Amino acid sequence: MIFEKVTKMIAEKIDCEAGEMTADTKFEDLGIDSLDVAELAMRFEDEFHIDLTVDNSVKTVGDLTALIERTLNK
Repeated sequence: MIFEKVTKMIAEKIDCEAGEMTADTKFEDLGIDSLDVAELAMRFEDEFHIDLTVDNSVKTVGDLTALIERTLNK
């Protein structure tokens, strides 16, 4: 469920189909840079009511989803 929300929100930002993304899809391959990731993180914080700390280890859609899930489970 979280993965689907994440891909939907990313797809809306970059105007693509959410179904084209997998957990292994790299942000770089989507044309998303670190500034875009920071902006997305703020949207996810609002959506999930959490505080995210995104660092350089978050490189894929799956990495971001896992970070959100870990933060929600704290």
